[in-house]
Amino acid sequence: MTSWIGTTFTSDLGWELLCNLVDIDHRMAGSDGERAGATATRDALLAAGARNVRLDSFDIQGWERNESTLRAGDTEQDCIALPRSPATTATGELVDLGYGLPEDFEDADLEGAIVQVRSDVPDHHDRYIHRREKYYYAVAAGAAGFVYRNHVEGCLPPTGSVGTPDSPIGAIPAVGVSSEVGSRLKRRFDGDQIELDVTAHIDDATSQNVHAELGPDTEKTVLVTSHVDAHDIAEGAMDNGAGTAVLVEIARALAEREDDLDTRVEFIAYGAEEVGLVGSSVEAADRNLDSIKTILNNDGVVRGRTLKLYSHGWDELEAAAADVADRFEHPVSNVPRHNPHSDHWPFVQKGVPAIMAMSETGSQGRGWGHTFADTLDKVDIRTLREQAVLLTELVVELASIDRSVEHRDTAEIASELEAADQAEGMKVTGDWPFGE
Repeated sequence: MTSWIGTTFTSDLGWELLCNLVDIDHRMAGSDGERAGATATRDALLAAGARNVRLDSFDIQGWERNESTLRAGDTEQDCIALPRSPATTATGELVDLGYGLPEDFEDADLEGAIVQVRSDVPDHHDRYIHRREKYYYAVAAGAAGFVYRNHVEGCLPPTGSVGTPDSPIGAIPAVGVSSEVGSRLKRRFDGDQIELDVTAHIDDATSQNVHAELGPDTEKTVLVTSHVDAHDIAEGAMDNGAGTAVLVEIARALAEREDDLDTRVEFIAYGAEEVGLVGSSVEAADRNLDSIKTILNNDGVVRGRTLKLYSHGWDELEAAAADVADRFEHPVSNVPRHNPHSDHWPFVQKGVPAIMAMSETGSQGRGWGHTFADTLDKVDIRTLREQAVLLTELVVELASIDRSVEHRDTAEIASELEAADQAEGMKVTGDWPFGE
């Protein structure tokens, strides 16, 4: 039967949840808004027909943004603090390092300096350099402060957390500035003394994961995941309200198709993703990983019409996605390499098979994500429904008894990261879990 497809194309459940999420003041990890978002997601999963719906709380390092200032010459330039920056002041010579590639840090004298880097990498570079990697190169070089310049034009400063799992509050103050402010700083003040003044409220807080389930009572389970929290400067529609809306639509469709499920499906909408994958790390530490057949993590879906799936080198997962794409005659792109920057990663690094689902956008980086412009008008309800159909079918495929996906040894994961030149950055940011 295909009636579930028509129902999905007329369903408003996910879209209504998305509207509810973006209308919350903000969903910063540990905030009242994040708790309201988790409650709204729980209620939507109940309405979808899922069972055993609940909230599980956990402790986090809280961080609340206040006003911050960047003084250069006799000017004050617009900036925002990066989450988990320490609340402190730093003065130093501005050194613009352009893209902030590893070799750029090696070639510069940064002791006591305030470093500015772009949020992208050049086309010729072989891998993406994450914000936190650039930040910790600056820390290791003895920099006094960090300025993160958006590469996307439009007067939008970027946000994004610093800190490590062991030291959640960063070592030096960090701010984001727009492409235009960054250009001005480089042109007028490179080599001059500037001052960063970051203010923030730092205290203990709590977050929560939302759980629900459907399907038969089997020993194995397929996890379908997203994250509820978002940065406090915008609505968090694309990152990741849309992912949570898709999760709810998958649950609604699977409630209609429950007899098609060979394996139990568990839905988890994580908290505190944006400040270090905290909710998913808590989950990965607390459960029997051998019981997880595979994971489908939704983070960055609906931003573009074509799904982009990171299969992390599991051929069986790539094949399952290809079969679904062929069945619906709909393009789906596959990226076999590892992507360690979302809630599937605490599981993948331990050998658990996972797909990260996002969208092709034709541009590098997050685009409007992590800026004031991550708003509902960037999201299309048709794309949400269309991708919910494809991902629902993919979950059924992953849950099939005919799909066997083996866990892998952690040493194999580590070796692949080394071969792809991803290990260096993870070691710098404190995210390398494999020992020396």
